[in-house]
Amino acid sequence: MHLITSDYANWPRARRFCPICLTTPYQSADDPHLIALRNTYKLDSIAGAGTDVSRIINLMHWVHNRVPHNGNINNPASRNAQDLLAVCAREKRGLNCRGLATVLNEVYLSMGYKARFIGCLPKDTADFDSHVINAVYSPTQNKWLWMDPTHDAYVMDEQGSLLSIEEVRQRLLMNKPLLLNPTANWNYKQSTTKEDYLYSYMAKNLYYLETPISSQYDLETRRAGKTIQYIRLLPLAVNAQKQPVRTKKSTTTTLTTYPTNSAATFWQKP
Repeated sequence: MHLITSDYANWPRARRFCPICLTTPYQSADDPHLIALRNTYKLDSIAGAGTDVSRIINLMHWVHNRVPHNGNINNPASRNAQDLLAVCAREKRGLNCRGLATVLNEVYLSMGYKARFIGCLPKDTADFDSHVINAVYSPTQNKWLWMDPTHDAYVMDEQGSLLSIEEVRQRLLMNKPLLLNPTANWNYKQSTTKEDYLYSYMAKNLYYLETPISSQYDLETRRAGKTIQYIRLLPLAVNAQKQPVRTKKSTTTTLTTYPTNSAATFWQKP
């Protein structure tokens, strides 16, 4: 997505997020960094020759198997898949959920899939236990699919059809059945069950959803003068027009988050 902001400073605050000003750029698989990622790890072979859904799942399995999850550490400063994979192999370390989702996102982009990582946040602002997963667009399913490399997890309805994050969110609200792939697990040390994962952990972490406005290689590595923009989907109970545009400045990078109540904008197809 890309937000046109040429006259942004002159808009009243209530109008500062403009859904019709969005397009959806996802970095091309022809980008040299993504080509290098694909070739270094032979991702075509990892994905296999099956359907787009089977390839998407195989790539998630690969990230889950290659890098363990460790939620108690910070990710390395260089936050792109090549560097993250290299440092994890060299130091025999893991990544937190955001790092794993970053790796998987760039793996998907390198294979030509439109993808982004999604921050899943609780209602309670004092609750810092959030999660980050991936949304990848399946051309054959004509929708975004939920993929979580931390738990090697995807979610289905009672018919076995794969679901998007938005569909899971709605089914939780409407108390409709949800199924989790039986192979879902945490670091092969603990099985991930739908009761704990979906109905407890993710149910409380799907109140706010946040994603970068653009999806590209090395997006979150901090550099002098760099700006990273996000869009945050608020539930209808929270009026986006009354919420400020949030800007956080570090010594090198500016992070700006735009609020919206428009699920159609947030989940627009690529």
